Amino acid sequence: MKKILVTGGCGYIGSHTIVDLIENGYEVISIDDNSRSSITALNGIELITGKKIKNYTVDLKNFDETQAVFQEHHDITGIIHFAAYKAVSESVEQPLFYYENNLFSLINLLKCVKEFSIPYFVFSSSCTVYGNPDSIPVTESFPIKKAESPYGATKQMGEDIVRDCSNAFETTSILLRYFNPVGAHPSNHLGELPIGKPMNLVPAITQTAIGKIPKLMVYGSDYPTRDGSCIRDFIHVCDIAHAHTLALEYLIAQKNKSYCDVFNLGTGNGVSVLEAIHAFEKVSGVQLNYEIGPRRPGDVVAIYANNELAKKTLGWNIQYSLEDMMRTAWAWEQKQLTTKKIK
Repeated sequence: MKKILVTGGCGYIGSHTIVDLIENGYEVISIDDNSRSSITALNGIELITGKKIKNYTVDLKNFDETQAVFQEHHDITGIIHFAAYKAVSESVEQPLFYYENNLFSLINLLKCVKEFSIPYFVFSSSCTVYGNPDSIPVTESFPIKKAESPYGATKQMGEDIVRDCSNAFETTSILLRYFNPVGAHPSNHLGELPIGKPMNLVPAITQTAIGKIPKLMVYGSDYPTRDGSCIRDFIHVCDIAHAHTLALEYLIAQKNKSYCDVFNLGTGNGVSVLEAIHAFEKVSGVQLNYEIGPRRPGDVVAIYANNELAKKTLGWNIQYSLEDMMRTAWAWEQKQLTTKKIK
């Protein structure tokens, strides 16, 4: 049983990926300082898999603490690195905060990859590396344009750092550029738990529907799109999670074409913000209170994936529809309200 380190394992995508790894026969440990996540995610993982996961409450910007985890676990086969701040608008307001956290943590982790000869590394990247693309859908060969936000810039720089280190070390890596993960585990034991005001669309939708937020703001109605709102590629978090397991298996089987391969993870379908709102209303039966506001700094106009490379090379397939995404997200939101009332 191969041991995998997941950084950000208590986070939204990290926790779902741990479940997928366990279900595919891997042993998992986690590093998460819980600055943007809840330790309760570990309970959800245990309810789904029957496995207790050890989490190290370590700030990856602290090299000595990070190194200590590797000194305790000499048998780590691979790393999946999620731990990063991810809010586009916040990164515009606090760029140094994002550059320090997202880059220093990655550098410290890669120092340990080198020191402890970790053979496989999977990096959580983002479609934001494409900036505002000239055409859509985007393929992995599209040029990397100027990032629209410091968050996107940290992902571009992170990719360069991983690529350079993979060439220099005896490590093979994969960069997974994913689009807009949404939804919750169908068991309803795991889902997205934003700390404070949600920065992403779907939790903002569900929190508005349930009354936590009085009104949903739609940022911009004058974009050159079919209804004036931004277009995104929403993908279920469980589909994203499984792709990480497949990427790891691809590396372990030594099928990689280079020291550092790249894959897009999206459905291949562009959905506008207003279309996502209407899809939620249809699934939930709840009419959302939303308002059209001005554009938000850092937002890309329209982007969705060409996912043929991941499907062909990794054997990855989309299992969840847009309706499934909204249905599981809404069930998860309702569960949080019920749990709070019981407490």
